[in-house]
Amino acid sequence: MTSPDTLIIGSGVAGLTAALHLAERGLKPLVLEADPRFVGGRLAGGEDVEVNGWKFRLEHGVHGIWSQYRNLQTMLARHNLRPVFVPAQEELWIYRDKTGVRSASVGTAIRHSLFPAPLHYLQLFLRPSFLLTIDVRDWLKLLHVWSVLIMSVGVDPFGEDQPLEGQMLGEYIGKWSPALRAFFTGLARNGLSTHADEIPLAGFLAFLRFYSILRRDAWAFSYLPGNGGSEITEPLAERVKSLGGEIRLGKRVDRLMGGAEGWAAQSGEETFAADNVILAVDSAAASALIQNSFGETDLFFPRSLSNAIVRLWLDCSPKAGPEGGMFTGDFVMHNFFWLERMYAPYRKWHQATGGSAIEVHIYGPEEILAQPDALLLTQVITDFYRGYPDLRGHLVFQHLQRNLATHTLPSLGPKDKHLGVGTRWPGLFCAGDWVRDPLPSFFLERACGTGIKAANLVLQSRSLEPWPLVEYLPPEPFAGWIEKRMRRGRHQARGRRR
Repeated sequence: MTSPDTLIIGSGVAGLTAALHLAERGLKPLVLEADPRFVGGRLAGGEDVEVNGWKFRLEHGVHGIWSQYRNLQTMLARHNLRPVFVPAQEELWIYRDKTGVRSASVGTAIRHSLFPAPLHYLQLFLRPSFLLTIDVRDWLKLLHVWSVLIMSVGVDPFGEDQPLEGQMLGEYIGKWSPALRAFFTGLARNGLSTHADEIPLAGFLAFLRFYSILRRDAWAFSYLPGNGGSEITEPLAERVKSLGGEIRLGKRVDRLMGGAEGWAAQSGEETFAADNVILAVDSAAASALIQNSFGETDLFFPRSLSNAIVRLWLDCSPKAGPEGGMFTGDFVMHNFFWLERMYAPYRKWHQATGGSAIEVHIYGPEEILAQPDALLLTQVITDFYRGYPDLRGHLVFQHLQRNLATHTLPSLGPKDKHLGVGTRWPGLFCAGDWVRDPLPSFFLERACGTGIKAANLVLQSRSLEPWPLVEYLPPEPFAGWIEKRMRRGRHQARGRRR
């Protein structure tokens, strides 16, 4: 390809989505990817690791494909690229404090609750294991918990443009009881990848709305069956190329230059030109590129977070139980997944050897992640044995992977400072899970949705038919009724103040 119609910077889900939708309309996009080996961004596959003669492909970490990822799944299905997902069966909450370690199965209670949303969390209190995990202090603080849950029903930060500036989740849960605070902190950390004191309240409320509080079935999710995220991104990349698009690896864009005749992207000694540019990199990379290109320093970009992934291989298997869950309280790690219960390569190894493998994620704080590898591994293994004491002494291999700060902490900046899909520079568009947009979605689905919207702006500039987006399921009736009542009350209160 010598003259692409559109330059797309970044080959993650957002970039590949935009490229695919342009190529399907007959355009010739060129995707420039900084990584010299892999497409996919945070879904990219990685190197192989060998354990006793068995090879396992590493990836950024286990990703859930949630039921509300409607545009992502529609796109994959339209091109016959949707793999047969492995449905999540159950999630285990493991809580450790000074009195010991307790656990409760919580996933099915939330998504199969007898109570309508937003009351479905009450089903947890009908489970004996959950009741044994909490104490009287938790009962006394239930109204504090309920107030935040109801706030998430009535306030839509993305749709209503409510940044709730300066308000952090930690301020609202600081007075909660220890166990319930640990439970919801675990949900927040596992979903938003950092401590409650660093999570903007707007991001947490939008997270609850999308993943849980408005519908019971929103909590349903699945795992990829084989080699993780590369099972999505690599077929997508091949489909883009089969439709006439091009992907070039090892092309880190250092600077953008725009003019009356279009745009140019500089990568080392090379320059690539096109009429339009779609910026589809992570938040930190987008911030650096915008500043280097235009000198803009007053724009808002959501924080980009790093994390660590530890995988442990054992010569035996744990007793039957949930395939994943979260560690909360006095643990150094956070969520976990038994890989042989979801990934085909690990399942084959388990069937042949009887062994098992667990993946745990560590989302900070920074002083934990800053520790040397050996010390961090030691802490994880020690805590793992606290959660699974029957597996002590069965470890055969361990691997620590540090992921760069590319994971977005969802937040909403001022409208004039936080870049949307369309920007102040004609012909330059943005796509990614950090982009400001009213879509009520997160992460992979938000990357896909904004990728479609960015492609549509390019198509409209050429008088080509845009692509429709799949609408999200509405709240359950009772949750919808509460939402309408709360919005009407806030509207009336604002009218009285005026």
